Amino acid sequence: MPLRSRLKTASRALGRAVRRTASATGAALARMRGRDAAEPGALTEVRAFGSNPGGLRMLLYAPAHTRAPGAPLIVLLHGCGQQATEFARTAGWFALADRLGVPLLLPEQRSENNRGRCFNWFRPDDARRGGGEALSIRQMVAETTRRLHTDPHRIFLVGLSAGGSMAAALLAGYPSRFAAGAIVAGLPVGAAGTTLQGLARMANAGAAPLPGGWAASVHEAAPPGYAGPWPRISIWHGALDRTVDPANAQSLALQWIDVHGLSPGTFHEVADGGAHRRAWGDPAAPLVETWIIEGMAHGFPIDARRAGCEQARWVLDAGIDGPAAMARFFGLDPHARIRVRHDPSPALEAQAG
Repeated sequence: MPLRSRLKTASRALGRAVRRTASATGAALARMRGRDAAEPGALTEVRAFGSNPGGLRMLLYAPAHTRAPGAPLIVLLHGCGQQATEFARTAGWFALADRLGVPLLLPEQRSENNRGRCFNWFRPDDARRGGGEALSIRQMVAETTRRLHTDPHRIFLVGLSAGGSMAAALLAGYPSRFAAGAIVAGLPVGAAGTTLQGLARMANAGAAPLPGGWAASVHEAAPPGYAGPWPRISIWHGALDRTVDPANAQSLALQWIDVHGLSPGTFHEVADGGAHRRAWGDPAAPLVETWIIEGMAHGFPIDARRAGCEQARWVLDAGIDGPAAMARFFGLDPHARIRVRHDPSPALEAQAG
């Protein structure tokens, strides 16, 4: 399909998704109205957390049984056309937070900033350290740490699609603030500097970068003179993704493999059913890993048979519990057994967008 046609198709699909998800669930909103203090077992909107130059909304979930003080923190960035609370609920993050006692920080995009409610990862003023949406999210993290007394050395970042690309930018821009991150259907740091460049790179990842090419973008985004340590990175992508070219996962992996000083050709590989995992570094605690899910389109992978997970738009039954696997990678649940179900629901592109 010509690039122009693919971009038009993606734009129309995004418009439909935004219209379908225009309002939040009444129950969640009812619990948030009028609150500005994190309450155990509650979803809270925090209105005062800094200058908020990106104009984002801050939502905070504190499980009833939080590991406090010193609990880890997971920051979850939704994809285009999604609401932060619905993404967290259907993807199983609320259930995981309750099980592990880990608070969730849920930044949410506003339609005033982006009509598709996408995080503006492709705009340098929003994705760059010290400004725009990136600084807003950094301020949210600082406010959460202050309120809940979470461990500043165990902050983990997860993002889907545009949220995944923004997560990559944050990991590069604030490498000392995040211990690790999981990027789902995202793009490399520095992949685009305008909307059109972003759409083009989503449609076609382009040729594989030369050694050091993508890594330079991470070093440029980091604080001046920063030499490490760098966050550990888990990269996920559906092999049937027609919204974001799956080849972007390879570019992301090469980017962070180079940043960590690893050899691209030295990895540990495991294939289980339709899930193919590669890990670079210590197999017990890899610095970089990739998960390529056969049969999955654009979306976040879940096992819909697990309690607390529900297939929804851009949340797909891939037969693997994505949040559990990411929590294991982060070291939050190191003994979790990740099983791949061999009869997942079809993860068709029509379901994903």
